[in-house]
Amino acid sequence: MSCPICEKRPPKRFCPAKGEKICAICCGQEREVTIDCPPDCSYLMAAHRYEAEHRKPASSDDVPYRDVFVPVDFVYEHWPVVTGIGGAILNLQREHRDLRDSDAIAAIEALAETYRTLGTGIYYERPPELPAARSLYGAIGQFLQEFRKSESSRAGFLTLKDSDVFHVLVFVLRLAKQETNGRPRSRAFLDFLRQRFPLPAQVEKDVPRIIVP
Repeated sequence: MSCPICEKRPPKRFCPAKGEKICAICCGQEREVTIDCPPDCSYLMAAHRYEAEHRKPASSDDVPYRDVFVPVDFVYEHWPVVTGIGGAILNLQREHRDLRDSDAIAAIEALAETYRTLGTGIYYERPPELPAARSLYGAIGQFLQEFRKSESSRAGFLTLKDSDVFHVLVFVLRLAKQETNGRPRSRAFLDFLRQRFPLPAQVEKDVPRIIVP
């Protein structure tokens, strides 16, 4: 009996996505590439842990909006917005099980560009074309509108400026780029949000654990 993918090596690992055993080499090579791995696969979780522990520092060319400075204090000050964006992503993933890191990154990038141009007095909006990314673009945008409306009603004026939203989105975008592994079917960033991102009630206690890109 041979691996159903390569048809050469003996199958030794049970693949929950395939519903059968495959060889270790195909598991490593095709994971999140041609195989749509479920998040609870033990081999996937082990691979994500290894990648996180051996991640190389990103080069300056790989940092989104590398000329934009986002202070750590700014992130902590606007943590409710950050957690709200994370919650919007996870809530949409429950409805769209096919949502991937690439969709999240596309949605966040598009929104960041929208708010960047708003800060210059120009309205520019170009939602992503793929359905999942477009839905997430709308979900995050709706959260931001509702958050700003709620803050404004309490304070009597708009407290969260367009430039603030842009900087928060840049932070989340950098976090997404840092946590994804770049594979076509990767959900490493989404798994990071689900497993490590603090819930609003835990923010004060868990803030020191957050890694700022």
